[in-house]
Amino acid sequence: MTLQENETAIGSHISAIRAGSLREQVTRALEAAMVSGELKPGELYSAPVLGELFGVSATPVREAMLDLAKDGFVEAVRNRGFRVIEMSDADLDEVSQIRLLLEVPTTVQVADVITPEALERLAVTADEIVAAAARGDLIDYLDSDRRFHVELISQLGNHRLTELVDRMRRQTRLFGLDDLVESGRLVDSAREHHELLDALRSGEAESIRELISSHIRHTRGLWVGRDEQ
Repeated sequence: MTLQENETAIGSHISAIRAGSLREQVTRALEAAMVSGELKPGELYSAPVLGELFGVSATPVREAMLDLAKDGFVEAVRNRGFRVIEMSDADLDEVSQIRLLLEVPTTVQVADVITPEALERLAVTADEIVAAAARGDLIDYLDSDRRFHVELISQLGNHRLTELVDRMRRQTRLFGLDDLVESGRLVDSAREHHELLDALRSGEAESIRELISSHIRHTRGLWVGRDEQ
């Protein structure tokens, strides 16, 4: 596939750019293109051509790509554009290990401080995650999933921790979701958010620990087409 053909394939995500910060919306659209496989690892993409497809100037596209580069999703290639970085199984395993170290104990701590009001808000978001998965809407799925986990961890009031967990989740959730939609397994993964909320309501630390650990390992396995318990 040529560079022009690769860039033309991104056109389906133009509708992802909605109201709000243009830079953030372009980033959102580019992430969605990576999730769907339209932005392919190892391929080069130029900011001016992508800008034309999105109906914006090259500047917000370049800024969005630089943001993605900071998070390790793409790399800048001098005078040529940006290349999507391909993560190996070892890379994904390392990120999963970090997530287990961060998210398991902190989610258990959340049970001690979370309010009924916060649980209700999270339940609404969990419904949105399941609904988006059921209709195969990856953009809304990613938005809802991110809001769920950011709000969950933010209950501890540690902004640096929340940002770090969010970054780790963003790095890994960009893999395998298109295959999960086609197989229908994304809905099963989405429903695990409600199971976690049930455990948080009960306050049973061991159940919370098992559920969040299982969710992370399960998701890691689905990226490569296997179940990991």
